[in-house]
Amino acid sequence: MADRLYEAALVPELWTEACEKLAAEVRSSTASIFTVDALGNHRYVTTPNLAETFARFSVSDLRFSNARPVRAMENSPFSFVRVTDIFTAEECAGDPIQREFIEPAGMRWEAGWVFQEPTGHTVVITLMRASGLDNFSDEQLAHLNLLKPDIARAAYMSSRLAFSEARSMTETLSMLGLPAAVIGDGGQAIAMNPEMETLSPRIRTGAGDRLILEGPGANALLDDAIRRYRAQAVPTVQSLPMMPHNGAPALILHLLPIRRAARDIFSRSMAVLAVTEVGKVGPPDMRVLCGLFDLTPAEARVARGIAMAQTPETVAASLGVSLETVRSHLKRIMGKTGTTRQAELVLLLSGLSAPGFTTGTDSD
Repeated sequence: MADRLYEAALVPELWTEACEKLAAEVRSSTASIFTVDALGNHRYVTTPNLAETFARFSVSDLRFSNARPVRAMENSPFSFVRVTDIFTAEECAGDPIQREFIEPAGMRWEAGWVFQEPTGHTVVITLMRASGLDNFSDEQLAHLNLLKPDIARAAYMSSRLAFSEARSMTETLSMLGLPAAVIGDGGQAIAMNPEMETLSPRIRTGAGDRLILEGPGANALLDDAIRRYRAQAVPTVQSLPMMPHNGAPALILHLLPIRRAARDIFSRSMAVLAVTEVGKVGPPDMRVLCGLFDLTPAEARVARGIAMAQTPETVAASLGVSLETVRSHLKRIMGKTGTTRQAELVLLLSGLSAPGFTTGTDSD
C-alpha cells in the first residue's frame, strides 16, 4: 500500500488506483483524498463509485459548512477517527452533507484523518462503508493509522513536486527568451524567471506575491482573468496588452491555463504568464488578432482596419457594413484589449505579428 501511495505521488494518474487499494485494505466501500485551499476550493480523487457524488459536493455551497475536517483536527489530530466518534447522534441525523450526499450514494459510515501540509492546504482522507455494513472497527482504524505516515509523506512529496514543476516551466521559457511567471491557485506568483524580473517595475510583485502591472487597464484585465481562472471559468481575455511607456516597447502578456492531470490533487499552479514584445510596424495578422484577444473574425477585421489608421467610416465602407456595426465591434475590441481610446488601440495593434506567421488577408 505504501508503494502505491509513493507511485501516485510521482504519477498523479495513479491516485484513483491508490484509493481503490486503500479501500480494499480495510474492507471499505470507498476511499477518497481531497485538498482544501484557503478559499475553500476542493480538489479531489476518489474511487469511481463516489466520483459523481464528489463532483457535486466540490461545487456545492454545503462544502463550506462541512464541520468534519475542523472537528477531526480538534478531536483526533494524530489518528484516523470515525465520524460517529466526533459527532453526536443528533448531529449525525441532522447533518445536511450526510443527508444530501452520503446517504443518496448508498453510504452510511465514515472514518477519516485530516492534516495540514506546509503550504497551509488541508488534506482530508476519508473512507465510507455502505448501508447494511457495520461501522469501521477499532482494528480497521489501527490498520489505517499504520499507513498514516506514508499518506502524509506522499502528499508532501506531491506538493513539493508541484512547486518544482512551476520552476521548470519558467526555466524552459527562459531558454526560449520569454519572460514568464507561474501563477498559483491564490493568484500569486509562485515562480518567476530572470527575464520576467528584468521587466520590473513594469511587471512586478507586490504584497502577497501578487502580480502588479504598469497601468490600471492592464491590471484590471489581469485581475479579471485570474478571478475567472480561480472560479474555473473561461477568462474573457487571455492575452493582455501593455502600452509603450518611456521608450519601453508595448508588451503582450499571454495567460495560459495549466492543464493539470485530472487527478493531480496537490498541484498549486493555475496558469503561466508569458510576455512577448509587439512586432514591427505593419498590418496585424488576422490569426494573431483572433488568437491573442479572443476576437471574432468580424471584430478582427475591424481591428485590422483601425490598426491601419482607417476611420470607422472607412472600415464600414470597405467591409460593407453599417457604421453602427463597426462602432459596436470597436467597443467590444477595446473591452477585450483593455484600451479606452482609439489612439491607444492603434498603437497596440500596429505591427502585431507573430514569428512564423505571414501577414494575413481577410480570408486568413
